[in-house]
Amino acid sequence: MYPRRRFTIALPGGRALELGSRTLVMGVINVTPDSFSDGGVLADPARAIGAGVQMVADGADLLDVGGESTRPGAQALDTAEERRRVLPVIEGLAREVSVPISVDTYKAAIARAALDAGASLVNDISGLRYEPDLAGIVAKHRAPIILMHTRGRSKDMYKQAVYSEVVDEVLDDLRESIAFAGNAGIGKDSVLVDPGLGFAKEPTHNYELLGRMGEFGDLGRPLVVGPSRKGFLTKPLAKELPASERDWPTAAAVTAVVLAGAHIVRVHAVREMIPVVRVADEIRKYHREH
Repeated sequence: MYPRRRFTIALPGGRALELGSRTLVMGVINVTPDSFSDGGVLADPARAIGAGVQMVADGADLLDVGGESTRPGAQALDTAEERRRVLPVIEGLAREVSVPISVDTYKAAIARAALDAGASLVNDISGLRYEPDLAGIVAKHRAPIILMHTRGRSKDMYKQAVYSEVVDEVLDDLRESIAFAGNAGIGKDSVLVDPGLGFAKEPTHNYELLGRMGEFGDLGRPLVVGPSRKGFLTKPLAKELPASERDWPTAAAVTAVVLAGAHIVRVHAVREMIPVVRVADEIRKYHREH
């Protein structure tokens, strides 16, 4: 088990995100017709807003709204369509819930519109490598950003899943993203990091990252981890499971990352994962260094 530093992350509007005393749960709202996790059941804005309200009632500390599928093999989405999908949901949620809302996008134009519509932070799967202009938008709005690790694009990411030492290389890539953010005017205190489980990584890479997740504390930034319903979770099992049946394996991975010091876990099944996180947090209280 690894220690977990405490952070205060300033949000637009004078609010702040307190991290470290307990693990926060981020509920995932995929407003895409081809979502890997739920088959697009939240593509309707009203249904997506209702789902977000329910996630908050179930205990979610943050919500993450994404309009472009970034599953392996997915094609890029044009900006106009992504805007059409996410803005009504973010606007609706901003009226209905008090928890911070994150927009899951790598596009500068979408981030700008989402932050203006009520989002409080940006979750960039590319770590500022797809659209560097995104950094300027985030800096201007004084919003936090989650820098996730990946390589390549969704349609060919597995071609990039070649590592000599996966943990060291992911750490190095994230350090580069942090440096780029700083050079673009984003204060280090506004940066969170995500090792990008399932993105440009084979199953063995993901399990090594899970087993050594505590080493990401060396980056000195809050750690966000999203193992939820990822395909690699079925590797140790006797059979493949559809995404909707991967919540038990997800619970094991969530427990592991909480014990390793994650500050935020990103999950699809909030109601089911809240007890998992709370028990893992309780275990953390009684750990003693030897």
